[in-house]
Amino acid sequence: MTLIKVKSRGTDNVSGRRNIIINGAMQISQRIGTTATAITGGSYGLDRWGMYYDGNSYTTQQVVDAPAGFYNSMKLTVTGTTTPNYSFFGQRIEGLNVNHIGLGTANCQSFTVSFYVKSSVAGVYSISMTNGAGDLAYPVQYTINSANTWERKSMTIAPITSGTWVKDNTNGLYLRMNLGSPSGRTAAANGWRSGNFDGADGSTGAVTWATTSGATFYMTGCQIEVGTSASDFEHRSHGEELSLCQRYFYRFTGHGILFYADYYSNDTMISKESLPVEMRVNPTVTTRGTGGSGGTAFSYTNLAATPTLNASGKTGVAVYRGVSSAARTYIHIYNTTADYSVDANAEL
Repeated sequence: MTLIKVKSRGTDNVSGRRNIIINGAMQISQRIGTTATAITGGSYGLDRWGMYYDGNSYTTQQVVDAPAGFYNSMKLTVTGTTTPNYSFFGQRIEGLNVNHIGLGTANCQSFTVSFYVKSSVAGVYSISMTNGAGDLAYPVQYTINSANTWERKSMTIAPITSGTWVKDNTNGLYLRMNLGSPSGRTAAANGWRSGNFDGADGSTGAVTWATTSGATFYMTGCQIEVGTSASDFEHRSHGEELSLCQRYFYRFTGHGILFYADYYSNDTMISKESLPVEMRVNPTVTTRGTGGSGGTAFSYTNLAATPTLNASGKTGVAVYRGVSSAARTYIHIYNTTADYSVDANAEL
């Protein structure tokens, strides 16, 4: 019997885990849920997707509007019309997750970016792949042919055998989706360029989008994979995607006891709450909201003063403060609404 090897349809990519992007199907939104939220430059809306702009204003939102095979997308809406100094969103990827590409080595491979997009403004847009140092960029254009219509785009990034590319848990590769960065922050398309660029020259549709009040831009199904063609999007379960996102951000929510200490010593109480996964680095821990005793997101008993929170390595959050009595001491999130939480942030 003769065995016939069949190549996968339309791709030279290998099977198995392919997609380097996290939350490419826009399933996870720990910070904002489904609420349209005004975004500030350098902050996050949906998990892993950072927003960067100067000179304009937008909202971001997780919505149920997607092409066949998907459920969610990320929606951006222009709420101001000032010409931006720059405007893009994107995802920073750990060096640990892109080492197999071989960036900066003689064995570097091509890789392909693909995504589904819908915009109220048709025209020429662009993306840029950059290194963590921001001194190398590969800009490339794509065209949204019809307004308010889902279209799939793909573009292949050529190998690069030089430059500085980190191999650790810092920024190893950066995907930027240009939405209106003007001349000076863009460069000629289809080649590695020296400099820190948001996209490709001539991205007229993106510039028009950023200056059109009420303009919308939706994206889902974003994938980066080794190879010279785009394969079908690699879907992951909701639980797996959530776990990947929690390496970078985790929000403690829910009623009831969060931290508990049944002891005291030298007027100091220390308790630890474990994180669901090991975070990328020791997280920055903050409270959100002012609903609890002492003007914090906490309600607490038997403490001499407002409790202090801090990271307990990459695997937990610690709370400590002087104990005013030998009684059992507890602290819990005071979230009678969704506005109160404790956030652990280890984003790139």
